[in-house]
Amino acid sequence: MSEKLKIGISIGDVNGIGLEVIIKTLVDHKIYDYCTPIVYGQTKIASFHRRAINVNELNFYVINHPSQAQHKRANMINCWEEDVKIDLGAINETGGKYAFLSLQRATTDLVNGDIDALVTAPINKDNIQREDFKFPGHTEYLQERAGASDVLMFLVSDTLRVGVVTGHIPLNKVASSITADKILAKLKLMNASLKQDFWIQKPRIAVLGLNPHAGDNGLIGNEEQEIIIPAINEAKANDILAFGPYPADGFFANDSYQKFDAVLAMYHDQGLIPFKQLSFESGVNFTAGLNFVRTSPDHGTAYDIAGKNMASASSFREALFTALHIVKHRRETAELSENPLIITKLSRDRD
Repeated sequence: MSEKLKIGISIGDVNGIGLEVIIKTLVDHKIYDYCTPIVYGQTKIASFHRRAINVNELNFYVINHPSQAQHKRANMINCWEEDVKIDLGAINETGGKYAFLSLQRATTDLVNGDIDALVTAPINKDNIQREDFKFPGHTEYLQERAGASDVLMFLVSDTLRVGVVTGHIPLNKVASSITADKILAKLKLMNASLKQDFWIQKPRIAVLGLNPHAGDNGLIGNEEQEIIIPAINEAKANDILAFGPYPADGFFANDSYQKFDAVLAMYHDQGLIPFKQLSFESGVNFTAGLNFVRTSPDHGTAYDIAGKNMASASSFREALFTALHIVKHRRETAELSENPLIITKLSRDRD
């Protein structure tokens, strides 16, 4: 593509490490060879964070609309005019208010097609709550803005991809929230994303059990026999290469995940704990099932190190490049849709 993709970036909680990892990513001028970044925030706040981590060689070019973005520059859309008191490491209403204003403006441009993808810096899921944001997290908010019937929280890295059936819900509600239909729906989303977004022609998906030892044939629980196995069988009937259910502990401990293209976990921590242990520096959170591309680093606001120049930008940088790759994969697939032989060859080359 002749024109660089425009990647929107929401700044997350202004008291956390979001702007630090954004600045550390954009100070590397090689980034501009691949994309045109547009940060949704405010230049005064960005300057505060630059001074906090002693970065002087990054200046933002202020624009009012993505159409004005300058290539080879870090662009900034000011989403508010008032001065904001930054209190690094504090969990307060200010952090949530301006995280939402940034996300709201960036998402509007994303939905309107003015930017090609969105990378979201971490928010605090509590202090961002307000009249216009009553969601457990980014994933659910973006699902509503996209008008998507279902989405998949999909954690990806070079060595591991993990999706979850249930996302940001209390642990005591997990078992009652899992149904065969829901598992099948997530498997369909995962399978489609692996093909479209990652160009894997025949993805192999491992499904984890809910209970210890995957239920031990009903001794520890019957969800595997009554819900998960029927869902796997139905997935196979829909030409999805799904296998399992596997006991989660042994599955990751003996590296069985390396035999599969992705893993479907039943709940948040079951999938995210091993993923972050194995891929923390390079892990990316991708929302599959949307008609636009959104990624984020797989870490949180990290208030304890905010402003101390200790945050690693590796995961944020990977999130940016993952967004680029997925947009290009989708566009190339669309361009080549009339020639399936070429798609087959390309997907084999990328497996």
